[in-house]
Amino acid sequence: MFRGSFSLTLDEKGRLALPTRYRDSLFADANGAMVCTIHIKDPCLLLYPLPEWEDVAEQLQRLSNQNAQELRFKRLLIGHASDCDMDKSGRILLPAPLRSHANLSKNIRLVGQLNKFEIWDEEIWNRRVADDMALERDLPADAELSERLQDFVL
Repeated sequence: MFRGSFSLTLDEKGRLALPTRYRDSLFADANGAMVCTIHIKDPCLLLYPLPEWEDVAEQLQRLSNQNAQELRFKRLLIGHASDCDMDKSGRILLPAPLRSHANLSKNIRLVGQLNKFEIWDEEIWNRRVADDMALERDLPADAELSERLQDFVL
């Protein structure tokens, strides 16, 4: 389970070192095998341990090739998916096209999302967090929440 947010640095080759707290489990559970792809709605990347990606791939397999929306979804996620194997130092190489999609500079933010990580340019991440916090703060008290959020308890 991945949680938290980590400020990391990309090296000159486009590699990032995953936080040490996750390396042992990633080697144990996935033999260091990771898959990275684009996020379709946000300027960030999605980084999955291989077993989690295989679950996603099964769901994608079930989508229709005849439905234009489902086909686009499959094409974008699978077409940008790249194997990113972790080396013994816990580093992965992010391919240039993926780095370009997320506008990644030297300073990045790795954000745990339970079964995967999001990888953001740190400046873009900071703006997104500020925007999201402002939206939540400015919601009217009687704003309608989704059914799942209505049942959510902190």
